[in-house]
Parts: sequence; C-alpha cells; structure tokens
Amino acid sequence: MSSPQPALPLFYERPEPLRADQHHAYRLVIKPDFSFAAGTNAVPIMASEFVAAARHYPIVFAGTPVMPVAVLGFDKFNLFVDSEGLWQDTRTYIPAYVRRYPFTFITPPDQNSFILGLDMACERVVSEPADGAPAQPLFVDGKPSALTADALRFCGALQMDHVATLTFTAALEEQNLLIENQARAQLPSGRNYDLRGFRVVDSKRLQTLPDAVVTDWHRKGWLGLIHVHLASQACWQDLLDRMRTKDEGASRPA
Repeated sequence: MSSPQPALPLFYERPEPLRADQHHAYRLVIKPDFSFAAGTNAVPIMASEFVAAARHYPIVFAGTPVMPVAVLGFDKFNLFVDSEGLWQDTRTYIPAYVRRYPFTFITPPDQNSFILGLDMACERVVSEPADGAPAQPLFVDGKPSALTADALRFCGALQMDHVATLTFTAALEEQNLLIENQARAQLPSGRNYDLRGFRVVDSKRLQTLPDAVVTDWHRKGWLGLIHVHLASQACWQDLLDRMRTKDEGASRPA
C-alpha cells in the first residue's frame, strides 16, 4: 500500500523546490494579484502580526497544531479580495502568509532543513510574460536573483515567526485557555451563515492563571498577545457589515 500524500498548504497546488537547472528560464510577473486567496475565509497569521492584523480581522485559533488565523469572511469566500484580485482597501493589513505566495519553504524527505520552493501552478510564474507584463527572473547567470534572495529572507523570517507562534499556542493549550466558539451572520436577504470550528481565549480562565505563569507570560509578551486577540473580536462587526454589503449587491436587480 502506498503511503498517503501529505496535504498541501493553503493556496499551494504544485510547490517545487527552486533549482537553477530546472527553473532558470522562469520569471515572476510582478503585479498586485490576490485572486488565489479569494476562495478562503481564513488565513494563518503569526504572533508578530497580531497588532497589525487585529485592526482589521478577528483573530481566532484553529487547526492541529493550533495556529492563530485571521478571519476573512463568514462563508467560504474572502470579503477583502475583489473581482479584480485586489485587496479591497490598500490600508488594510495583508497577512504575511498571503504576501509570501507563490514562494514557500519545503522540507526535503528525511531532512530537517528547509529549501525555498515555488508554486508552479501560480499564473504569475511564466517562461514568457504575456503582453509585455513586467516580470523578474528567478535566476541570473545560474544564481538566485534579487527577487529570489528577498523571497528566501522573507520565508526564513516567517518560518522563525511560525516556530515562535507554535510555542505561544502550545502554552495556551497547556493552560487550557482555549474554548470553542462560533459566529453567525444573519442577512437582510434571509441568508444565514454559521462559522464554526475555531476557538478563542476564555477571559474567565485567563483571570485564574497562577501568578508565576502570569509573570512569565508578561515577560515573554504573551499576555499582550492575548489581550490583542481578545480586542480583535470587535472586528466581527466589520465582517458582518461587509457581508451585508455583498449580500445587498447580490440581491439588487441588474
């Protein structure tokens, strides 16, 4: 029996390790295009992003191992990406996980290291740019281009943030602070949406943490992260307003 294939990360369909001998002819079209993220209602965020993300999205916890996610919509769609693939408001924070795409880190079989990879299914990865679209090479003279070097640094920093974030969420789990929650959108058209499968910090349990844990978490900055997470729950109203605006537009006669 063949072993099951590991699930691909969100957004990625055909990630490949970047190699000069295989990808030297490819270029990346440089343009704002987030259409790949239009079909998801949540994306992972790192602990270092909480303050920026909490101004625009509810931050909740989901998955195994548990990770923070920014909620982008009530149903399966992203309320922040428009029909042209643009993030609707240029002032709205775009999570690093989204900005990283189509690059990623890949773990080779039987190794503990990471190598830079690229989703070859991304429409912006081309060998010949169409219509003179601006594009940058992935390799120059057999060496990583400035674009690829920047992507390597960005993915490296994000990986370090990922490890630090998992340490934070593991501590939340250890102290049994996360509880199941749900959100509901009731729209004028009669459509209703229930969003389930996520958890939030229980503020009552937070108040009963042992003093030693409180002191330790304060020094690590984790208490601040928790309070930012709790404050971000006010963003559910903005999501609901966006959902109602979208619903009204869909219900309006052409």
